[in-house]
Amino acid sequence: MDQDKRIEGNFVVTVKLRLVRMGKKKQPTYRVVAAESRRARSGAFLEIVGTYQPRGISVANPEMVYSIDNDKVVRWLQQGAQPSERVAKLLKASGALDAFEAAKPVKVAKADKADKSDKVAQ
Repeated sequence: MDQDKRIEGNFVVTVKLRLVRMGKKKQPTYRVVAAESRRARSGAFLEIVGTYQPRGISVANPEMVYSIDNDKVVRWLQQGAQPSERVAKLLKASGALDAFEAAKPVKVAKADKADKSDKVAQ
């Protein structure tokens, strides 16, 4: 059984890459986690794959800060995990989505397959 799907009763539950809120009041920080889609927002998760600070480190440095483990993310995406909208933007900025696209096997066009089958038939 794949790690991206878990069987609960008669249901297959998919895995999502999403944010879990951490931090103090009015000072959010988030973990980027792989979690079952039916779990609560801040509930149990399978693995932490990164962090995200939307407000920056301090008032002097207000730019958002994120750290994503691209290898873990690519592994989860290959197993079928679906990122949320915000996580997809973070993955695009970190380069994880590009790495995932590069890791996909190249599909052969149908025209190339037809040419090969014609050559075999002759």
